[in-house]
Amino acid sequence: MSSSTARRPNAEKLRDALPNAELIEAVNGRDPDQISHIRLYPGNLHKPHYPFDLRPAEIGVFQSHRRCWQSLLDSGAPFALIAEDDLAVDPPRLEQAMALISDYATPDMYVRLPVKAREVPGTVLASDGEIRLILPKIIGLQCICQVVGRVAAARLLAATDQIDRPVDTLLQMHWVTGQKVHSLLPNGNQEIAGQIGGSTIQKKTHASGKLTREIKRAIYRAQLHLHPQKP
Repeated sequence: MSSSTARRPNAEKLRDALPNAELIEAVNGRDPDQISHIRLYPGNLHKPHYPFDLRPAEIGVFQSHRRCWQSLLDSGAPFALIAEDDLAVDPPRLEQAMALISDYATPDMYVRLPVKAREVPGTVLASDGEIRLILPKIIGLQCICQVVGRVAAARLLAATDQIDRPVDTLLQMHWVTGQKVHSLLPNGNQEIAGQIGGSTIQKKTHASGKLTREIKRAIYRAQLHLHPQKP
């Protein structure tokens, strides 16, 4: 967002470092005028039920990604690398990662380049040294960096005209979106939100509330494990 002055220098650094990059204005989830058209639901659109209320920042992030998907369709390009403004890249490692993706990607693929290598592969599609392109059994969280094909973007736009949970949480639900999600790791990416003003989503929670959230989160994750991705 233009108002996020602390994040602007890093956004401009990414624009200069990434190929053919442009900045896209994010949606402010706290501005009623920007989100008045969005159909929101209390976690009950899909199963499993999402046990938390959507925060304004989560709404803004979701709509910002939808804006990027639409921009990809409008551009006519077959793919786009979509990065959030708190990403830091390792250029040589990213170049190696993108070369591996380009050899195997199709316009209907969605490939995450996560900052944390936590996903368990169901299938390894390709590798180059230590870097592996995988289809994870359970899709990880965060959308800090990904390569999205135009067919995938159209599919995700069609599946998200109404929302009831954060964008990364919905992307885990491949049985709802119809979109398989691959991952490429390790990739050298880092999240530097703490260095540029902190997270726009996370907020402090009292100890009792934190325990309740963790219990709900554990139950929700257990239900996700009933739906692993398959080749």
